[in-house]
Amino acid sequence: MWKRIALSTLALSALVAAQTIKKVPVTQTSPVDGKAMYNEYCAVCHGLDGRGNGPAAPAMKKPVTDLTKLAMNNKGNFPEGRVSHSIEGDVNLISHGSLDMPVWGNLFKSLSGSTEAIVRMRVVNLTEYVKTLQTK
Repeated sequence: MWKRIALSTLALSALVAAQTIKKVPVTQTSPVDGKAMYNEYCAVCHGLDGRGNGPAAPAMKKPVTDLTKLAMNNKGNFPEGRVSHSIEGDVNLISHGSLDMPVWGNLFKSLSGSTEAIVRMRVVNLTEYVKTLQTK
């Protein structure tokens, strides 16, 4: 009996640990490479393919947005402004519970050598990469 309880507790602990998101310092990437930024900053939640299936997705409060359907869900038009504002942290995304993510604008500002122009370049190039993920 005690052995079964211990195994159940261990299994439950493993399940909870698997759904914990570990916060790590932001890594410097090239501001001109939208794909590299996406892979470094976004894929952990949205998945490499943008479908919302990244390894951290199960730990989110709500399903992660499928980035491949943004244009389809917006009458065929890619919502560039909305995506840029989401990256910058100007939009409250309920799935994250707060603005802890994706306030990439603030994190981009924290990178060494970042100026407003470089932060803007990052947001624009990351937005452009997300645009390439759209379902045809």
